[in-house]
Amino acid sequence: MALRSAGLCLRAASAICVLGLATVSAQAGGFALREQSTAGQGASFAGVAAGGALSSMFWNPAVITQFKGNQKEMDAAGVIPHASHSFTTATLAPYDSAPSNSGESALVPSSYSSWQINDKLWLGLSSTAPFGLGVNFPHLWAGAAYGQEANIQTYNFTPTVAYKVNDWLSIGAGVQMQYMKASYAIFLGASPNFIGSLDGAGWGFGWTAGITLTPLPKTQIGIGYRSAIDQKINGTLGLPGVCPNFCAPFSSPGSVNLTLNLPDMVTVGLRQGIGDRFTLLAGFEWSNWSRIGTSHVLQPNGTSALIGLSAVNLPFEYSDGYLYSLGGEYIVNPELTVRAGIAYEKSPITDAVRTPRLPDDDRMWYSVGASYRPPMFDGLTVDLAYSFIDVKNTPLNLGPGTGNPWSGTTTYVGSVNSNINIISVGIRYQYDGWLPFPKMAKH
Repeated sequence: MALRSAGLCLRAASAICVLGLATVSAQAGGFALREQSTAGQGASFAGVAAGGALSSMFWNPAVITQFKGNQKEMDAAGVIPHASHSFTTATLAPYDSAPSNSGESALVPSSYSSWQINDKLWLGLSSTAPFGLGVNFPHLWAGAAYGQEANIQTYNFTPTVAYKVNDWLSIGAGVQMQYMKASYAIFLGASPNFIGSLDGAGWGFGWTAGITLTPLPKTQIGIGYRSAIDQKINGTLGLPGVCPNFCAPFSSPGSVNLTLNLPDMVTVGLRQGIGDRFTLLAGFEWSNWSRIGTSHVLQPNGTSALIGLSAVNLPFEYSDGYLYSLGGEYIVNPELTVRAGIAYEKSPITDAVRTPRLPDDDRMWYSVGASYRPPMFDGLTVDLAYSFIDVKNTPLNLGPGTGNPWSGTTTYVGSVNSNINIISVGIRYQYDGWLPFPKMAKH
């Protein structure tokens, strides 16, 4: 938020954990979470909108027509982020150095179900967390005015319906119901150490839609859309009992509300069979982060919430995000399929609006994965995936005259060196037969 005299608080670009189990550093552009599919992660999400696993319905609800009978999938991603901070100039440098790691490790689960009603109609349900970030800083450190603890949890439930028009075309749609709970620590002053808070929760609603095309027997194309969600948050702005002179009586602690204009997203995927064993995977994703703009924290009467006569705002001002991915899948034998992929992600957070709380930048994904179908358990598939995300070394420049909208009265110039390890496990089960993996030709 633009807390000018308070030294800039509330870096609201902090966001969620999945299904309430834990809070994690964002693993996609902005504060999005991409870890919604173990099978998809194994190929850096190349081709994920075209199918391959039931969890592809997160990106494209039409893919559930690829799976016969009653299907269930459960995934869990262990996310281990590392974000090491350093600085060259900092007004608060005497208080402490920069933290060696502001990221928090976490477990991120998701689940999916589908039911085939007849040869044309399918119903589905998913439970996911599409956005997320959790960070932790010392209350006093060199960049304390721009980096404090932040946590958000979201619960996104999406009932889905899909219709198989014919053998080459399927369509699908769903409704998003998303609950968000947020908590932010606000730095107000260093001597003594004053910390405020912003806490709240609320609901937002949206929809999903998609199509799958099979123009040739070995060619699957998927196009999926997740709508924007205007996430409504109602909560409380809290200030310490003893506040610096600029706070009282020129502040408005108590009930507040705000809206986060979360992005819509388009994902395109291709699965192209080559021979009997290999499938080429490719994908593209666009996220409309530029719609987030600045979120204004308001009092119940509609006027700006205040700290020391300064309006409390969250000036995200992001650009759009993009993901380009390429991968492959190889059938070793009827029980084992292996995959790998690489992706380049263009971050929506630019140098001009970046803070220590969310030091996101362009990144490369490197992933491997496998699926095993134990012959003694009919209908069961176990998925494994590992990804290493190499984030570009990230500059930070905040303070008077920098133009960064998060800037307050203190200066912080530094950088962040980040990388992320992700280990995922998934279980898929078809209640009335084998999952529809590609089969090898008989010789």
